[in-house]
Amino acid sequence: MRIEVIRAWPRRHQSVVVQLPAPARVADALQASGLLDGAEECAYAVFGAIVTLDAPLADGDRLELLRPLQMDPKEARRRRAGKPGA
Repeated sequence: MRIEVIRAWPRRHQSVVVQLPAPARVADALQASGLLDGAEECAYAVFGAIVTLDAPLADGDRLELLRPLQMDPKEARRRRAGKPGA
């Protein structure tokens, strides 16, 4: 199975393609990629859909390592619009 594992930051990204025997889980792909180094990832997704470490993978899946939010999305919109929070 061919799985692409992606970790992204605001101005850069890292992508690794791993070959795994079927059946494979999210945890298997993370271990094979070497991208999970205890960093700040807090969740995982396959093509944008949140998954657990035990979720099965299919050939051609894109596994995304998600970072925690730095700010509440509503607060970020308020700041961009220049409105005080209320």
